Amino acid sequence: MLQKQPAREGDLYSLIEDFFQNSFATDNLLITEAVRRMLAAGGKRLRPRLTLLAAEAMGTRAVDHLPLAAYMELIHVATLIHDDVVDGAATRRGVNATAVDFGNRISVLAGDYLFAWIFKNVTADYPPPVPNILSSTLADITDGEVLQLRALGDCAMGLSAYVEVATKKTARLFAASCECGGIMGGGNAIAVQAVRDFGLHYGIAFQMQDDLLDMTGDEAVIGKPVGNDLREKKMTIPVILALEGADREFRADVERFYAEDDETRERIVGIVRGIGVHGGFAKTKVAIAEYLERAKLSLAPLGNVPARAELVAIADALLKP
Repeated sequence: MLQKQPAREGDLYSLIEDFFQNSFATDNLLITEAVRRMLAAGGKRLRPRLTLLAAEAMGTRAVDHLPLAAYMELIHVATLIHDDVVDGAATRRGVNATAVDFGNRISVLAGDYLFAWIFKNVTADYPPPVPNILSSTLADITDGEVLQLRALGDCAMGLSAYVEVATKKTARLFAASCECGGIMGGGNAIAVQAVRDFGLHYGIAFQMQDDLLDMTGDEAVIGKPVGNDLREKKMTIPVILALEGADREFRADVERFYAEDDETRERIVGIVRGIGVHGGFAKTKVAIAEYLERAKLSLAPLGNVPARAELVAIADALLKP
């Protein structure tokens, strides 16, 4: 039987932001500055919020797990710093990418240092299997990024291959955030598995939604140019699902786009329009809803603890504009 959730002072987002502003610092001033600037650019802090909610669902106080939650966000920040170097991105969350302000060499080293600093602290402060979970998660993230790079412009890529990439590069960290929060919250194996499964399914839906917004979102809201994934020749789920039922003419047009260097706004707009016409956006929304439903159903073993309702609310919010 899970314990009753203790009272919480303040909302989770505020707790996390306060922790970063008042407690975060590495031993390297330049790295700390680079990371603080990335943190100041904003973000929903979903991964640390899930860590804290998972811990609360097991009957412990969120405030007791803030350092662990912060490490989840910092792992995410380190991957973003590396991603922006790999992708040659100019902006992130509406501000300059770290590589723009600090250069590629400093950015790569900053990401490396941050990973090492996180794992030094995690291995010192947390018992197994938490360090093991996070190290295997980082390996999966890297593997997912490599799989995505190898699939650039591959119009034969199917949905199962896409889900593998999304699982590794995005969903694994959501799952690890929930799993580690559940473990440190003292949950039993069934309860920990429940929150882990929630994080995994939610993470896949999150990546799908990110892919969808890249083509349909407001540039000012998403903080990067619309159609950026197409410019980078990535095979995302709207493209894959549109090609599944596409005629030869549209498929040939997409193949030409991925093979050529024409990345003008007009060309991107034309491809995006075709993806919509061939059902790519509508089918993506259905897939997102299905994974979110799986995520919510995973929480059944938690019973009626308040944290479960908050996790469900986070899942439902993904579908809202």
